[in-house]
Amino acid sequence: MAVDSPLSSQLGPPACERDAKALHFIEETTSHADSVQDRVLTEILTRNSQTEYLTRFKLNGATDRETFKSKLPIITYEDLQPEIHRIANGDRSAILSAHPISEFLTSSGTSAGERKLMPTIKEELDRRRLLYSLLMPVMNLYVPGLERGKGLYFLFVKSETRTPGGLLARPVLTSYYKSDHFKTRPYDPYNVYTSPNEAILCPDSFQSMYAQMLCGLLQRQQVLRVGAVFASGLLRAIRFLQLNWRQLTQDIETGALNPKLTDTSLREYMDKILKPNPELAECVRHECSKDNWEGIIARIWQNTKYLDVIVTGAMAQYIPTLDYYSGGLPLACTMYASSECYFGLNLNPMCKPSQVSYTIMPNMAYFEFLPHEPDSFGFPCDSPPKLVDLVDVEVGKEYELVITTYAGLYRYRVGDILRVTGFHNSAPQFHFVSRKNVLLSIDSDKTDEAELQKAVENASRLLREFNTSVVEYTSYADTRTIPGHYVIYWELLGKDSANSPTDEVLKQCCLAMEESLNSVYRQGRVADSSIGPLEIRVVKNGTFEELMDYAISRGASINQYKVPRCVNFTPIMELLDSRVVSSHFSPASPHWTPERRR
Repeated sequence: MAVDSPLSSQLGPPACERDAKALHFIEETTSHADSVQDRVLTEILTRNSQTEYLTRFKLNGATDRETFKSKLPIITYEDLQPEIHRIANGDRSAILSAHPISEFLTSSGTSAGERKLMPTIKEELDRRRLLYSLLMPVMNLYVPGLERGKGLYFLFVKSETRTPGGLLARPVLTSYYKSDHFKTRPYDPYNVYTSPNEAILCPDSFQSMYAQMLCGLLQRQQVLRVGAVFASGLLRAIRFLQLNWRQLTQDIETGALNPKLTDTSLREYMDKILKPNPELAECVRHECSKDNWEGIIARIWQNTKYLDVIVTGAMAQYIPTLDYYSGGLPLACTMYASSECYFGLNLNPMCKPSQVSYTIMPNMAYFEFLPHEPDSFGFPCDSPPKLVDLVDVEVGKEYELVITTYAGLYRYRVGDILRVTGFHNSAPQFHFVSRKNVLLSIDSDKTDEAELQKAVENASRLLREFNTSVVEYTSYADTRTIPGHYVIYWELLGKDSANSPTDEVLKQCCLAMEESLNSVYRQGRVADSSIGPLEIRVVKNGTFEELMDYAISRGASINQYKVPRCVNFTPIMELLDSRVVSSHFSPASPHWTPERRR
């Protein structure tokens, strides 16, 4: 039953007393966004005043915004790499943070092909847990009765390693799932998962997925929401069901667990809950054996009220496929976060994906915003940009996010481009536009134009002995397959028609491109199976001239036209596909290892 609260005029009546406290916190924090930001910056600069980094810029203990902005530069990851390497190699002095760096959180790849290492401190787990604790109180405003069922969430840990200095380096979600904050979380009737910790924490991706899917099927009547972190992850789960439903139904029918599940703690848990259930097995078999899988989620988990997945940014490309498999269930995007920092939440989680806006929570870090000009490339050295404070951004304008964190990132450019859509109290709300300079993305991978160019150059060397070269190329992320994969269109120029590159050579070109892409991409291919083999489609000679003619017919200037290195406009893709003369896939997985080279 809803609890009476003065918050009803803003967010709505909370579902319970605990929700009331959470909603009150949101209202208080967003109503005093500027003073909260002032406090956050003061806390960060005070506690870290004696660090090497702040001492270098002669802050001299100052905590006011004016001094902070006048003395500290705006930086990127590359600027911070010397300090990162020192910490990674074992230097425990107060370089960036007065609090000890507890581990590194691995982010998307650098231009050198390595994952970024983001320093973090133990108390950041408290801030992440705080943001997580706000999600369900908001969702309960829109979807009543969630305490009467469970969530089928496909959650996984990924590979982790240690730096030469002994610090763990792992993805932010792996860090959270392995923490006591998650493993010993108190019971919350509004937030119960079908997947046990034993399955979520199992390092073997097949065994983890199998157990989570099996648990979800066994508890199908109790499932009220289905989700994963990213849309791509949920679609991988559906594909897994397509490939493994026969064995899963056999397990359910006989009560005997698949022998491929060898993890001891996982088997012990499953043996306790798995009992013969021929009726359930026949129900699942009936749905999965049909050729048409449209609406399969709603057909198997009939009580599902919504899907909880991120479908903003690059993940928007998966919306049609999700709609197909779910029968059009609502898509809820609940929070906005990264390895560097957790940022905010969606106060209207049941809105259409195209209307998703995230409210920045001003207690999470100190936020600044760099006005974004889509055609600009950096800024002149003698004219540093004027960054805008959180409460001073303007509706309708786009900005690049810049953060200062408790863990030791100061005026750090995250690379996310955001558009201001409005305010909740005095805290701005943002629509995620894109990652800066990212061309291709399937899952957590991010490939920019320079990296794609390098990959094409490396692969095209295999064509030299055939007197063949790549005249032009473009690309797109094909998400019609599960998992999605990169498609590269090549127009080739051959000087000897009797000695053209063979199918086998072009397959090796695919693999050479994959070997040239960063470790995040290669991990997705090798360890996570979240990305399919790269494909090269060779098009007829003259295809890219037709592409230019089409662009000019739509108003592009012939003097300024450049071949787009990534395409997603349907008519252009249809034109390219109509000119394909051959298609080739990578014949093997690229090299990847969790060990770091530094």
